[in-house]
Amino acid sequence: MTAATRATRQIVCPHCTKTNRVPVDRPMSAARCGACHRPLFDGHPAAVDAAAFDRHRRNNDIPILVDVWAPWCGPCRAMAPMFERAVTELEPDVRLLKLNSDEEPRIAAELGVRGIPALFLIHRGRVVAQSAGAQEASRIVAWVRAQMASA
Repeated sequence: MTAATRATRQIVCPHCTKTNRVPVDRPMSAARCGACHRPLFDGHPAAVDAAAFDRHRRNNDIPILVDVWAPWCGPCRAMAPMFERAVTELEPDVRLLKLNSDEEPRIAAELGVRGIPALFLIHRGRVVAQSAGAQEASRIVAWVRAQMASA
């Protein structure tokens, strides 16, 4: 198979938001961004603004899990370390993002956020599942895996 015909997945860099083509026959966990040369998966959720969120939603071939939160929200702060732990089990199959609803009210409104913290599983640009309320890491992982298995 030539490089021109090799099957690839599009993965958005969490650092510079450039879209990368990663060959499907290579481990995604070792992939680096062609633009900024940083790892595409670094074991941490990526904080995003509206532009970065839109880029991830449009260009990632893998599902994205978005934690919509606010700094004044006690349950959001309590869930933050749980969301951070979930990354270790979900990457590189799922990109985890954090979106501050106070800084990005347009995106929160588009998603239909009614309470925070709120989780949105998005694949191919559309919301496939959502959940509200603080959750333990194991519950987040189980919920995502169940949603992906039924999709």
